[in-house]
Amino acid sequence: MELVEHLITHYGYIAVFLMLTLGIVGLPIPDEVLMTLIGYFTHVGTLNYELAIVISFTGALLGMMISYLIGRKAGRPFIDKYGKWVGLKEKRMRKVETWMKKYGPYSLILGYFIPGVRHVTCYFSGITRMNLKTYLLFVAIGAFLWCFVFITIGRIAGVIRF
Repeated sequence: MELVEHLITHYGYIAVFLMLTLGIVGLPIPDEVLMTLIGYFTHVGTLNYELAIVISFTGALLGMMISYLIGRKAGRPFIDKYGKWVGLKEKRMRKVETWMKKYGPYSLILGYFIPGVRHVTCYFSGITRMNLKTYLLFVAIGAFLWCFVFITIGRIAGVIRF
């Protein structure tokens, strides 16, 4: 966590943007802790609250778009080839596709608040070829709510020191 703190204090919003983008794509970056730390930095004056939300939202949205595009372009061939090794055979994929068509947009919003789920829902949205406009709308709503909530928690709880 010291590395994350160092990156934010030295590189500011660029570090926030890049870490969120890469974390959403799936790199092991503790996104919720990062967002709370960003909120703390807005409390002590290192970052601007409104700008931190905008930059975080933009980074999260870019990460979600990258995940969607990877899922759309490479997801299905990858699952067809290696899915049997992780329990994603054709029958299960049909269930996933049915579920995503029915609940997919709402899972994008709620999935943001469940670690690991936000990553999977993006890839599966691409794999199941969710309409891009629908995807963007629901991902944007989820990203904004997630950024706002966690940055605000860090700001309000300003006594947290990592």
